[in-house]
Amino acid sequence: MQKTLDQKLSRILTDRNCNDFILADAKDADMAYGLSAPGQSPEHYGHEAAFRTLDEYREQIRHVVAQGLVDIMLMSASTSEILTIRERIFDNSTITPAIRANDTTDIWLAGAEGVYGSEPSRWFRTATIDHALCGKIHCEPNERKLGADLGLYSITFNNDLEHDREALLAYKDFRIEAEAKGFRHFLEVFSPNISGSTVPQDIPTFVNNHIVRTLAGVTERGRPIFLKIPYYGPKAMEALARYDSRLVVGILGGSAGTTLDAFQMLADAKKYGARVALYGRKINHAEHQLTFVKYLRAIADSQMEPVEAVKAYHGDLQKLSITPRRSLADDLQRMESTDSYGGRSAVSTKKTNTKPDTPDFSKMTAAEKVQWNLDRLKRVFG
Repeated sequence: MQKTLDQKLSRILTDRNCNDFILADAKDADMAYGLSAPGQSPEHYGHEAAFRTLDEYREQIRHVVAQGLVDIMLMSASTSEILTIRERIFDNSTITPAIRANDTTDIWLAGAEGVYGSEPSRWFRTATIDHALCGKIHCEPNERKLGADLGLYSITFNNDLEHDREALLAYKDFRIEAEAKGFRHFLEVFSPNISGSTVPQDIPTFVNNHIVRTLAGVTERGRPIFLKIPYYGPKAMEALARYDSRLVVGILGGSAGTTLDAFQMLADAKKYGARVALYGRKINHAEHQLTFVKYLRAIADSQMEPVEAVKAYHGDLQKLSITPRRSLADDLQRMESTDSYGGRSAVSTKKTNTKPDTPDFSKMTAAEKVQWNLDRLKRVFG
């Protein structure tokens, strides 16, 4: 079965003005959140901590794959083992399976308990390439097509020599192993995850410059097939998208927000040069995921405008007898979006450059740290 990812990448690299747009569902939250990763259960009332089970989370993946409107399904290696290797749900699908290939410390949220995100991101990798490819520690050459041959690799630069050097060395080792084993990757670059005097004033330019510097010494066989970065607005997106015609730029979805937030971000990013969008929380927290994805696809393919799509989405929810979380009027508003797993935003919806709002944890009591993380999760989950 031909994969739409490969077809679209080929056309995009041939003609940057083509209408193709790659859409991914990021169902890899179990690598970060813990018990809350699958999202709120339909039986969630008020402030109850009622969440879906991991089995229900995987069932949603099966439904999205059967729908066939996204191009990539991003999962943890353990979920991919079940769905890609054992159940073979991608064999007759145009969707490409992918796994989160590393899990740096800035996504170690551990529910409301983890405070790792307050320290500079450190390299770490749970999944191995062979486990992604075939589900065991060593793959025979003929086994490397059993699983996912695509992975998301993540880096967070903090303008800190030792930590950033460590991250780049780890990325180098990963690229070499991936090239030797025929494993492709796309590169995720977050905003700096700490506060302090070393945080750049102009975060979008800092991230853009780090991306092009990081990839300048990487030959084609080792390069990411596309990027995944926060959407910092038109200026930053245009600057990066026009820099290198062989570099395909994509955006991450960030926090859930309103339906208009999700739809408008996609439309704006495409307008200014993005050709990929990876939405995790925005899809997972939708009232009806398949309907939400349907309208994401329509916007990505320039078939609908964002406001029109929000109205149509609410109309479909009514037909399905599903009560929306927000009224149509409220869902047509914009909210501040976040650009990291931890719920912190480097750039507001007004696209102004600000420093991260992470507090000075050294001056906080243990109770204050816990409360800050509870508030952070509330910002993320709504």
